[in-house]
Amino acid sequence: MKDTAEKTSDPSRKLADAVRDVKNAFADRDDVVVDLREAHRMRLELLAGELAPVFADVPTDMDNFDFAISSGLQPRLWIDAVAHVAMGRDRRTYRFLRDTRIGRVVLAESTDMKVVADQVTRYVAERIVERQRLMEGGAEPAAAGTHRPAVPEAEPPLRAAEPGATWLAILSGLGLIAAGAFAGLAVSLVLFWDRIVAMLPALRQ
Repeated sequence: MKDTAEKTSDPSRKLADAVRDVKNAFADRDDVVVDLREAHRMRLELLAGELAPVFADVPTDMDNFDFAISSGLQPRLWIDAVAHVAMGRDRRTYRFLRDTRIGRVVLAESTDMKVVADQVTRYVAERIVERQRLMEGGAEPAAAGTHRPAVPEAEPPLRAAEPGATWLAILSGLGLIAAGAFAGLAVSLVLFWDRIVAMLPALRQ
């Protein structure tokens, strides 16, 4: 009884048991994480196999596609630098995501692998067409002068003013100044008429 009591009350023994329990808990959790990662990776590998013919048909001069499964806590099938496929929390839902300027958007989400594969195929086709249109739009014309780019027309040069028009403009300006002066004088007379009338007798003396 005495030995049993000593073992039970031994603090180092309790700490060792606690450390062992914590390690077991971590190991169990790590096993779960590993299982999740492996399950995600396995499904992404199945999707990659479904898309293998599409990846093989991409022109060899296009190096902006990745087509690789990344490692880590959450494996992803990368299509290019901004688009990838990841698995949902239920381990069965494929989520095709793309990073944009306004945030991450969902391009497709389904438990059916073929539905997501079709969306990825269309995405790859759109990127190929965009690149082709960009190259065609930026290409120089084959023959000079055949297709000239549209440019804004230049404004016609200003013609020298004729002498008569110049004097007419000057006289018109002077006329406007004189009219303004007379208008100002008339307004002043109306506003200060009473004062002027009251000052007249004083001026006569």
